[in-house]
Order: sequence, then C-alpha cells, then structure tokens
Amino acid sequence: MQQVADWLDKLGLGQYAQRFAENDISYSVLPDLTDQDLKEIGVSLGHRRQLLRAIANLDARLIACSVRLKVRWRELELS
Repeated sequence: MQQVADWLDKLGLGQYAQRFAENDISYSVLPDLTDQDLKEIGVSLGHRRQLLRAIANLDARLIACSVRLKVRWRELELS
C-alpha cells in the first residue's frame, strides 16, 4: 500500500492515502477504479477527475513499458 501512498503524495493527494489503505486499494487495483468507487471512499469531485486522469496515464505508461519489454525479449531470443 506504500506504493499507492507515494503515488498519491506525488499527485498532491496524500490526504487520501488512509482511505485507499482502509479499502485495500493496491497499485494493481488502480486501473479498475471508477468514479463511483472514488466517490464512495470520500474523494471530492475535482480530485476524482484528477485521479482518473492520472490512472489513465498509468495505464498508458504500463502498456508502453510492456511493449518495450516484449520487443527487448524478442531481440534477446533472436541473438
């Protein structure tokens, strides 16, 4: 859960770290969160929008990283 707390701090939303921890929201669960989920744990509207944008960016970065790893793995297989 520390990874989520650190991520929230980086976004300037560290005040929600305890709520995320109380609801067992780990880093791997972030992409599954909805606006309603965030509302239910007490995140304000503006912060919900900010979090959902940040989560979408996480998804994009994870996909890009995955593609790079697959390419690298393929290169290693061929060498």
